[in-house]
Amino acid sequence: MSNNNLIKGSLQTIILKLLEENDRMYGYEITQKVKELTAGEIKITEGALYPALHKLEADGLLTTEIEQVDNRVRKYYSLTKDGQKEVDNKMAELQGFVENLQRILNPTWNPGLT
Repeated sequence: MSNNNLIKGSLQTIILKLLEENDRMYGYEITQKVKELTAGEIKITEGALYPALHKLEADGLLTTEIEQVDNRVRKYYSLTKDGQKEVDNKMAELQGFVENLQRILNPTWNPGLT
């Protein structure tokens, strides 16, 4: 199953939510966590991940910390206070989108009756 086009629109939300749950992560760790949580169904490429991380950092939603680990330099990403607020905004936005998509694909669906 190819989710690449669907993931592009949700990548920032995925990153922010993972960082909220894990405090700080490095890029490869993010890709592996997504792969693990989706049983390999969703794979985030470095080519998609790092531009999204850099944009979130430029927007003031992430902060970075560089550490030396086993003779390698690792760049860890963490949420800023604005990033923590943005997680809630993005999750509400995504929830609204999913509900609207359900209404389109299944007009008899009613989220209040689950």
